[in-house]
Amino acid sequence: MALAAASGVVLSVPEASAAAGGATGYATQNGGTTGGAGGQTVRATTGTEIHAALCNRASSTTPIIIEVEGTINHGNTAKVSGDSCNTAAGVIELKQISNVTLVGVGSGAVFDQLGIHIREARNIIIRNVTVKNVKKSGSPTSNGGDAIGMERNVRNVWVDHSTLEASGGESEGYDGLFDMKDNTQYVTLSYSILRNSGRGGLIGSSESDVSNGYVTFHHNLYENIDSRAPLLRGGIAHLYNNHYVHLNESGINSRAGARAKVDNNYFEDSKDVLGTFYTDAAGYWQVSGNTFDNVTWSSPGEDNNPAGPNPQSNTSVTIPYAYGLDATACVPDIVERTAGAGKGLQESNGSC
Repeated sequence: MALAAASGVVLSVPEASAAAGGATGYATQNGGTTGGAGGQTVRATTGTEIHAALCNRASSTTPIIIEVEGTINHGNTAKVSGDSCNTAAGVIELKQISNVTLVGVGSGAVFDQLGIHIREARNIIIRNVTVKNVKKSGSPTSNGGDAIGMERNVRNVWVDHSTLEASGGESEGYDGLFDMKDNTQYVTLSYSILRNSGRGGLIGSSESDVSNGYVTFHHNLYENIDSRAPLLRGGIAHLYNNHYVHLNESGINSRAGARAKVDNNYFEDSKDVLGTFYTDAAGYWQVSGNTFDNVTWSSPGEDNNPAGPNPQSNTSVTIPYAYGLDATACVPDIVERTAGAGKGLQESNGSC
């Protein structure tokens, strides 16, 4: 159910919030993303219970909605076996499965030092969860240090109203917050917070991993991120109505033939927020309606091609789905009120 709210948002009431709203962006393409819609609803308070819910289905494609409440950590996340699952201890493993929704309910769902790994899977929805401090080195480790990681033939994933955060960069043991590689396509990240990390996320693990793409990022907050907001290697990405604050080294890094459509984003107190960085393998961008508030730009070099200080389009990207753009000046306020877990699945209503 949705209620009108002040300051340009619509408030959704999400106690069983898997049903509130629908997928947006590229996740609506390729047959759409519905997650576990129409399936059984199961409540889980541990990682082991999440795995058991997957394993107790009739098949690996049987739709299921898993409502998660409480803190999920290494101590309560064990491997569970079954014909409809392929799980592992110390990580939420969504592997070789489809038609699943994970949604935080009640007092909230926090995945503490425990990542979510999506592999050889399709039609996955993750909403209203917090994933924090996932490490690839030190102790404990999980998911290669990614908060949410997708790899190997993944299709149609929608992550919405979630908070992904670390407490430092690679030297502190962390990797990316939202990574896609090895043929991952048709993904949307919406109304989410990514913060306090050396790396926001990537599309493509190397300059030769260019089979990924068709990814939408909208109404997200990137805050205190060193780089990769995101890093794009090949493929197409659509980034609109995001708020970027304190991108410390670089932001949207389009490389290796990637094409980014960058619309009505608000960049603030940041450096080199758009361009091709750390490589001579050029990427491209189409820009419109963005605000650059106290953004500094480095000088061009052999492995450094910032789009600014006056960014201009150098490609054209056709978007196949309908979307509405909020006025750029409204973006900081709207994103502050709507993005992240525990915000009642609030969404913009197009005004501020």
